[in-house]
Amino acid sequence: MTFNLNKIPVQPERVAVVTGANVGLGYETAKVLAEKEFTVILACRNLDKANKAISRIKKLNPQAKLQSLRLDLCSNKSVLEFAPAFAQNYDRLDLLINNAGVMMPPYDTTEDGLESQMAANYFGHFLLTSLLLPTLEQTKDSGIVALSSLAHAWGDINFQDINSQKRYNARQVYGQSKLACLMFTYELARKLESKNYQTSSLAAHPGVTITEIGRNIPQLLVGLGHLISPFLFQKPDKGALPILRAALDPKAKNGEYYGPDGFRQYKGKPVKVSSDRDSRDESKAQKLWELTEDLLGIAFFK
Repeated sequence: MTFNLNKIPVQPERVAVVTGANVGLGYETAKVLAEKEFTVILACRNLDKANKAISRIKKLNPQAKLQSLRLDLCSNKSVLEFAPAFAQNYDRLDLLINNAGVMMPPYDTTEDGLESQMAANYFGHFLLTSLLLPTLEQTKDSGIVALSSLAHAWGDINFQDINSQKRYNARQVYGQSKLACLMFTYELARKLESKNYQTSSLAAHPGVTITEIGRNIPQLLVGLGHLISPFLFQKPDKGALPILRAALDPKAKNGEYYGPDGFRQYKGKPVKVSSDRDSRDESKAQKLWELTEDLLGIAFFK
């Protein structure tokens, strides 16, 4: 079934948080949600960049309801501070879009001892979702959308060395982080259903979209990517459509995964897609869940 953004009505009472909304897919997602009259919180590490993004959206849509709040997903302290800062101004949360991420940076660890790709892409969002879940659950028809990637099929979860203390391969760890996001989405969907929560957990991927996240890729490859991109890849506004369908399509259901419908899911219209076997392994997902809770020192469901 086709998805037409133009047929999605305005929703002026609803509130959305979009992580990493200052650029790329997050920016495009925030812009469309603002067009649908959501109040949109741009949750970003750099507030100056977030406020510049707000200015760009306001030039296109002067009536847009936007706020920036600082969120550094590589700092558990920052994530823990975000939730009460959000709660000071809002008593509802209709959409949590876990979009922010990094791709293949040099090896680094956070102040909490976590590998930086896993922290930014997965661990930080796990913690954030746990903190915001009570507000989501008290908001009717609320949803959580995680950003995964075709890269989720690049490998598996290295349970023995999840923070790459023994060996670091940037490409493999990026794939691991996106697999973790997808496994988290599916496991959260199962847990929400088993606990009779009304909140939904979905995931999306943008196909192959050149954005700022690729800044650590060698420039030669980026240049080649731009040359062939019109034929194989899509621009961020199109790459955001699977995220927006997961978030806004009233027929989207708990546990579903959305991506482009074209060749190898590189580009195309947003549709429900499948994922690889590891992502659907329930025993691995439960193991990852328990390991994540241990590493973060939390119980997800309070």
